[in-house]
Amino acid sequence: MSQSQPDPDAPLRASLKKHQLFATSLLWLMAALTVVGYTLPPSHGAVLLRDAAKAGFIGGVADWFAVTALFRHPLGLPIPHTAILPAQKERLGNALGRFIANHVVTEGDIRKLLGNLDTPALLRRFLSDSTATRPLAEALAGMLPKLLASIEDGRARRLLARFLPKLIGGRAAGVVVARALSGLVAGGRHQEVFSFILTQLKQTLAAREETLTTAIKERVAQQGGKLIGWAIGANVAKRVLVAVNQELERIGPDSSEMRDAFDEWVHREIDKLETDPARAAELGRAMQGVLAHDTVKAWAWDVWARMRRALETDAANPHGRSVAVIENALGSLAEVLERDEAARARVNAAVESIVLRALPAAQAEGARFIGRVVGAWDSVTITEKLELRVGKDLQYIRVNGTLVGFFLGAAINLLLLIAGR
Repeated sequence: MSQSQPDPDAPLRASLKKHQLFATSLLWLMAALTVVGYTLPPSHGAVLLRDAAKAGFIGGVADWFAVTALFRHPLGLPIPHTAILPAQKERLGNALGRFIANHVVTEGDIRKLLGNLDTPALLRRFLSDSTATRPLAEALAGMLPKLLASIEDGRARRLLARFLPKLIGGRAAGVVVARALSGLVAGGRHQEVFSFILTQLKQTLAAREETLTTAIKERVAQQGGKLIGWAIGANVAKRVLVAVNQELERIGPDSSEMRDAFDEWVHREIDKLETDPARAAELGRAMQGVLAHDTVKAWAWDVWARMRRALETDAANPHGRSVAVIENALGSLAEVLERDEAARARVNAAVESIVLRALPAAQAEGARFIGRVVGAWDSVTITEKLELRVGKDLQYIRVNGTLVGFFLGAAINLLLLIAGR
């Protein structure tokens, strides 16, 4: 260990050596007292000291052997069932991993931790920090090309082909269309559509006036004969076209009976789409028929291909619209979490559900990870790590064994002495 990197286990190492020295010194004291007991003149006191010290020495040696056998071979001798921890490190690691997974990281502990953890507040602070959300928005935008590419997969196309007709053919399609039309009507956009149709109709009549005149003359001749058609056909055609144009001119942008009737009809149809299942189903069938047409399908996928290319190009630009939209969405989410208690509750519930669903797999993987880490340690490393952390307490076992043996030997000697009398 270099001087620039001090030993982090130095205090543990010093404490272990101190306790080892004390336990060993006590053991040698018992050995010395045993020798002294044999050298003293024969007496009850000498026998008591000798037997007590002998029992203490034997107890100390037995516990020294037991403690040492956990970590290494006593005196370096390959005695069976010694050096237990190095030899069983893989089993020890697996057992330790299972214990931590099943008794430390439990569902109750996780629930308590999540209950004390204000996840929405942490998420809100993160989303409110532009220095954090900007890289996140760029990363999410960078994922768009892969997401869009996955939609191009044949399986995705087949799924959409099966899913969209069912979605559009249901009653929900009528409700969606009705709500969309309601938004247009509320903004007066339906009248703009009506004006556009009128303008196109006027332009069509003007462009095809000769064709329409000929058609009306032929119709008059068919109904009244060639003579009548020759005499008044042109005049009838002119009057019809003039009347139609005059009626179209009467439909002003502000108000007219036709516009009012159109407005009433639109509101009536919207109400039917929302309340009449038969009308909603009729609309669904019509939309299904449109989407099922090969030309419409080809047009839709062509539009999608153009949109995809535009999105991919924009997503690759750090200053593009995609990044800005995602960043604004993240900021809006932060505002929602700040003012909406229900949203915070949903976030907490979602986080708890996700964590608890993943907990069994995480426990199993955590147990395997701990087992792999411990099993990969070399014998010297695992012996040192464990001995430094539990060796101090094990030295007390040696001390207790020596003292218990000493006092138990003395007690047995006294009992035998009393019984002999």
